[in-house]
Amino acid sequence: MNKILKISEQDNVGVALCNLMAGEIIELSGTQIEVSQNIAIKHKIALQHFSPGDIIIMYGVPVGEVVLSIGCGDALTTENIKHRAADYKYEDRTYNYNSPDITSLQNKTFMGYHREDGQVGTANYWLFVPLVFCQNRNLKVLKEAFETELGYKQENPYKLQLRQMLSGDSDAAASSEVINEQVFKNIDGIRFLAHEGGCGGTRDDAQALVNLLAGYIKNPNVAGATVLSLGCQHAQMSLLEEALAKLNPQKPVLYFEQQQFSSEKDMLQKIVSKTYPELEKANSIERKPAGLDKLNIGLECGGSDGFSGITANPLIGYIADKITAVGGRAMLSEFPELCGVEQDLINRCETEEMADKFIKLMETYNAEAKKVGSGFDMNPSPGNIKDGLITDAIKSAGAATKAGRAPISGILDYTEYPVKSGLHLLCTPGNDVESTTGLAGSGANLILFSTGLGTPTGNPVCPVIKISSNSELPKRMTDIIDFDAGKLISEEADLENLSEDLLNLIVEIASGKTATCAQKLGQDDFIPWKRGVSL
Repeated sequence: MNKILKISEQDNVGVALCNLMAGEIIELSGTQIEVSQNIAIKHKIALQHFSPGDIIIMYGVPVGEVVLSIGCGDALTTENIKHRAADYKYEDRTYNYNSPDITSLQNKTFMGYHREDGQVGTANYWLFVPLVFCQNRNLKVLKEAFETELGYKQENPYKLQLRQMLSGDSDAAASSEVINEQVFKNIDGIRFLAHEGGCGGTRDDAQALVNLLAGYIKNPNVAGATVLSLGCQHAQMSLLEEALAKLNPQKPVLYFEQQQFSSEKDMLQKIVSKTYPELEKANSIERKPAGLDKLNIGLECGGSDGFSGITANPLIGYIADKITAVGGRAMLSEFPELCGVEQDLINRCETEEMADKFIKLMETYNAEAKKVGSGFDMNPSPGNIKDGLITDAIKSAGAATKAGRAPISGILDYTEYPVKSGLHLLCTPGNDVESTTGLAGSGANLILFSTGLGTPTGNPVCPVIKISSNSELPKRMTDIIDFDAGKLISEEADLENLSEDLLNLIVEIASGKTATCAQKLGQDDFIPWKRGVSL
C-alpha cells in the first residue's frame, strides 16, 4: 500500500496514509523523500522546502500560508502554517461537466410514500410541532401518551437493568423491549420537535423558526402535523400559516392555541381526539415504487478527519453526481466549510445570479461571525486539528468534495426549499445538528453523513446514513456507522464498486427495509440555527 497520497498534481504536500517514522525513505512518483520526523497517519507531509510566505496547495487550491520554514519531509502543523484561502470572483465562463454513466440507475427504484405534491418520502411520520418553548411540557405529556399507547416507545434499557439489579441480579445487562405492539403499521413514528425558541429573541429569529417548521411539515417524509401554540409569542400561528401557504404541502395540519382553551387538560384532550383520526388516514398510505429521481439527499459531514476528504466525501460526491444525473436533488450544506473553494463553486453555478447570491451569503455570514469574535478561519474543531485538518481551507477543500462535480442548479438560504432538480448549495452552519436540521427543513428525504472521528447525530424525520472515512472507526464505534468508505484505502477498493454498494444500501434504507444506526439508537436531533452565533 502507498504510504502517502498526493491528491492533485498541483499539490506541494501529501497525506500520510499510515504512521511515518523519522528517517524512512518514501518514493512518490519516482521521487524519493526522507521523512524528517514522526508524522501521524492522516497528517500532511511537505513534498518540498517552504519559506515563510509560501503557499500550501492541496486539492489543487491554496489551503495555507507558511509562517515558519518547513523542510521537505517535515510535518505541517498549526505552528508552521496558518489559514489562507484563495481570492474569488464571478467569471463569465462555460463549465464543462462529464455526467456519470447512469444506465444501471434508470430503472432502479425504492419503495416510498407518494405525496399529493409530487414528492416521495423515504419514511412516513406524523409531527407534533410547538411554536414556542413553553409548549415543551405539553409536548412531553403527549409524547408519553402517543408513543406508549401506539407501540413506538421502547422501555429504557438501563431502567430495566437497574430493576433487575435491585431484585438481586448483579450480572444484569442493559436490553430494551417494546412496551406495546405498533398499532399503525404504515406510520414509522410520531415525532416531537421540542426546541427553545419562539419567544424572546428577535422577530427575524421567530420568522426563521417558523420557516424551518413549515419546511419540516412540507418534508416528503411527513404525513401531517399537530401544531401547539401559546398565543402571545413572536412565532405566531399566522406566520406559520403564511409560510405553509407558500410551500403548499397539501397535507393535514391541526392547530391548537392554549390561550383559547379553558384549561391545559381541555386542550390536550382535544389534541388527542382530533389527531387520532388523522393518524388512521396517514396509516392508509402504503409504500409504492419510485425512481431515484425522487430522492433529495442532504450532503453532510461531522467529526471529520484527515481521510474524510479522500474517501468518504468523494464517495458521497460520486453518489450525488449519480442522483442528480438521474433527475434527483442533492444539497450541500455547511457554508463555513466552503471557505477556500468558492471559485470552483462559483464557476459551476448555472447563472451569474446564483453566483452572486452564493458570494453574498458567504460574505455576510463570515462578517456576522467576525462581529462576535470568530470567523470561518476558526471553524476547525480540536478533533479536526488532532486528525490533520489544521486550517479551515484544508477542511473545506475536502468537505466540498461531497458535492461531486455536477453544475450547481440552485443557491438556497437557510430554510429555503428547492424547486427544481440538480445540485444545490444550502446555507447552514458547520455545526452537525444545526446543519442536518436545516437539510431536513429544506426537504431532504435522506442524508449522507461522513465522519472520521465518530458522531451519533440523527434527525427526527430524515434517515441519516453514517459513512466512515476510515476502516478503524466501524470497529471502534460499532453502533454508529452504516457504511465503511475507508475501504478505499484499507482494501484499495474500487470507487465504482463501492458506490454501487452504497447505492444499494441507500435503496434499502429509503424503502424502509433497513434502519440506520441513528434510527436504531433513537437519535432524533433537532436544533434550529440562530444566525451569526454558530459556525
